[in-house]
Amino acid sequence: MGFFSSLFGRSGDDYGLGETEEESAGALPELYNGMTLDLETNEGRHILTGRLSGYTAGDTTVTLERLPGGLSLQVREVGSSATIRGVSESMAQFFLKGVVQESTRLVCRLKDVKVKAMPEHRRDFRLQMGIPVAMYYRTDETFSHPEECTLVDISTGGACIESEYLHAEDEVLRLKVKLLDYAPMEFVGEIIRVTEYQPGKFRYGFLFAQLNERELTELTRTLYNIQIGNRSTHMRSEEGHW
Repeated sequence: MGFFSSLFGRSGDDYGLGETEEESAGALPELYNGMTLDLETNEGRHILTGRLSGYTAGDTTVTLERLPGGLSLQVREVGSSATIRGVSESMAQFFLKGVVQESTRLVCRLKDVKVKAMPEHRRDFRLQMGIPVAMYYRTDETFSHPEECTLVDISTGGACIESEYLHAEDEVLRLKVKLLDYAPMEFVGEIIRVTEYQPGKFRYGFLFAQLNERELTELTRTLYNIQIGNRSTHMRSEEGHW
């Protein structure tokens, strides 16, 4: 095993973009009205975020409405398939797959919803962010030449980065991230997947070098607190406590 293989602990599975999956006939996870769910393409591209409404246990139809304060939803083609991504009360990430039955700027309804089994590395909780971050060449130890980019999502294993800068697979870079009001964090990582998301814009699957126990604990706690904070904000606005 080479130096970088040892550093990053890569297996045959890659982090982040466009993996294969299987459908499962298992029971749906526990869902409740008001919970926040993300809708994605089957390749993992974020489409919209909404809240579950009018759901009854045992249903195979899922309806998403706008979040409080949210603008219109992106309209999807009826009959197209999509992935639903959510997080349970125990912070376990789950994936569902369904067919768009109705899609307007106010609601998106999916039918024939089934459990979508993901590769093991995709089961880590991934937090959608959409915030500015900076990448640096590994030799830039003083962080003098930032490449401004966008953090699409992040987990304890890696991140999805969107950038106008072109990099190659297997390139090792530094990533500097500041999540909300938390202290900035720095990661050494390896680009393991490249897709041209839009003309002149690239998305990278960025695999973190193996974190030590302190780094892993700090990142896990930060992601958890942000998720709980988001959910608390949603609950307060829903209950009219502002």
